[in-house]
Amino acid sequence: MHANDDLKPRAWTVSALCRAVADTLDAQFNPVTVRGEISGFSRAASGHCYFSIKDDTGQIRCAMFRRAAALMDFAPRDGELVEVRGRLGVYEARGDLQMVVESMERAGQGALFEQFLRLKAKLEAEGLFDPAHKRALPAQPRAIGVVTSLGAAAWHDVVTALQRRVPHIPVLMVPALVQGAGAAATLVQALQNMYALTAEDNPLSPPVDVILLVRGGGSMEDLWSFNDETLARCIAQSPVPLICGLGHETDFTIADFVADVRAPTPTAAAEMAATDRGVGLEALSVLEDRLARGLQRQQDRQAQCLDSVAARLGVGLARQQDLQNQRLSAVAARLSRPQAMLGQHSQWLDRLANGLQTGVQNRLTEAGHRLERLGDRLSFNQGQQVQQRAQRLERAALRLSSVDPHRVLERGYAWLSDERGQALTHAAQFQPGQSVRATLADGDVPMTVKG
Repeated sequence: MHANDDLKPRAWTVSALCRAVADTLDAQFNPVTVRGEISGFSRAASGHCYFSIKDDTGQIRCAMFRRAAALMDFAPRDGELVEVRGRLGVYEARGDLQMVVESMERAGQGALFEQFLRLKAKLEAEGLFDPAHKRALPAQPRAIGVVTSLGAAAWHDVVTALQRRVPHIPVLMVPALVQGAGAAATLVQALQNMYALTAEDNPLSPPVDVILLVRGGGSMEDLWSFNDETLARCIAQSPVPLICGLGHETDFTIADFVADVRAPTPTAAAEMAATDRGVGLEALSVLEDRLARGLQRQQDRQAQCLDSVAARLGVGLARQQDLQNQRLSAVAARLSRPQAMLGQHSQWLDRLANGLQTGVQNRLTEAGHRLERLGDRLSFNQGQQVQQRAQRLERAALRLSSVDPHRVLERGYAWLSDERGQALTHAAQFQPGQSVRATLADGDVPMTVKG
């Protein structure tokens, strides 16, 4: 053995070094109490809780197992200031410093949460949250606007939901940052750009009648851009109803309180934006059936009325014939008297017979004309009603087709998407040699970017 071998430092295995550091921490610090704000709190299905304790310049990962979590008398949330007691150690699977928390107590609201509460109280006092200002959502908007990050999962969730429920309604997207420094300013600018698309003379598409402001879940810090005062006031100025779908169901921001409607998730916001196409088609089918049944009932009533008129006319003619027969019988009886009376009444009998024949013929002719006029009137009324109901059905079909997205494509616009079907709306998204598909009014055209 060389002498230099004794001077070489010891080579640790990773797991041995982690255990040595953990032993040192345990001997030097444990048990330990730490004061800080909760960040990224989550509770697993197992009942274990995971979060970080942080201050202005540092943070420590924490785990609180189900037994200790069950002893808490409050529900922790991001931004709260707490004191936790437990033991420091090393999570060997990642080599991370970790504190296993055995108990937790509130120590205050936390700086971020207190700031949130102050702004909430201020805007609430000004009436920005007043339910009287909340507007009802349109059942069938002419176009739907979406403000979010172009690469966010929330955008994919919203598009998927809208394609499934209302593929005939155009969707316009204005991208913005949804996290980090400067995100609030880009959200304000994106909303202002979207407000311009609500105008009736908007050249890009039908006017936007409802706006979705969405992003996925995250910690209080991740969602902090949506607690900006300028953004809140911009949302309050929206010319059309605005839906906020931010984070998970338990996440609340100032934007949620100002919006006309708060959705628990981005997908739920998309489902609230318009009534499912199937519901409209089903309602149209019900109206069509009701129209057909009404028309059939009207035809049956007219036919029954015609039968009744014909029956009354037949009874009248029969009575008239009986009366004439009675008169003829009386004349025949008088004719059976002595031959002397025959000459006296023969001329009168001829006149009576001629008058009887003429009267019966005239009445039969008049009755035939009345029956013919009634038949013509019935046919005219049936034709008018069929035409009126056909026109109503055609107008309903035209209104439904007026919101067809192909109408936009027929005016010369095209939908550009990449190989994954993602929409391409900015020049910066194109690369030389990239395969692009253009969807036109009558089909798809594959293209390749040359430069």
